[in-house]
Amino acid sequence: MKVLIIEDEKPSARRLNRMLSELDVHVDTMLHSVEEAVNWFQKNTHPDLIFLDIQLSDGLSFEIFDVVKVESAIIFTTAFDEYALQAFKLNSVDYLLKPIDDEDLQKAVTKFKNRIPKQQDVSLNFEDIRKLLGANPVEREYKKRFTTKIGSHIKMINVDEVECFYSENKGTYAATTDNRNYLLDSTLELLENDLEPQTFFRVSRKFYVNINAIKDIIAYTNSRLEIKLNNWSEQQIIVSRERVKDFKVWLE
Repeated sequence: MKVLIIEDEKPSARRLNRMLSELDVHVDTMLHSVEEAVNWFQKNTHPDLIFLDIQLSDGLSFEIFDVVKVESAIIFTTAFDEYALQAFKLNSVDYLLKPIDDEDLQKAVTKFKNRIPKQQDVSLNFEDIRKLLGANPVEREYKKRFTTKIGSHIKMINVDEVECFYSENKGTYAATTDNRNYLLDSTLELLENDLEPQTFFRVSRKFYVNINAIKDIIAYTNSRLEIKLNNWSEQQIIVSRERVKDFKVWLE
């Protein structure tokens, strides 16, 4: 049985490795980022089982599967909201909440081993999981406004005034319809849980765009797309090649 750990916190990865060794489960490889995992999957035979954290140092682990088709069974090992936890349990082998309990880990490994003959049946559909992460807009409340500090004042920004969110120099900014940029106390990864998925789409690692702010979409090099917004034009917004297909679906 070939086993892989994808976890950006190296102490957590080593601890999980030790726990699995006590269960006579040998871990072949430990990876720590989206980029590292993509490179590994492109060059190696895929494992039977992956222990997967969701939030990695350079993005969400789901980005791996935008680039590489993976049919391995997966046990999630991360903290997430309760709705997503239940969704994962419907599709994956199991979900283990950190800090991982010895008994829960043993049960998860046993559960996987019992399902090995049906390996193809336990493969995850990552598009479905991404949709589940977004939750049903009817059942879930998304942020309607953000706040930012300007000097000694706190300014409120309504989400419908934001044409795009972007990252720059380790900061995350909201670009608004009046062509202003406001620094937020957040990251693009955290915004994924705050933004209504029918309105905002992450077109690249750097940009989230508001569908209502798109003025034009232009064919760009290497099968990519360039987006022009109604007002904000300080930077070029390119839809990354691996996101073009999902972006076109989102527009429909």
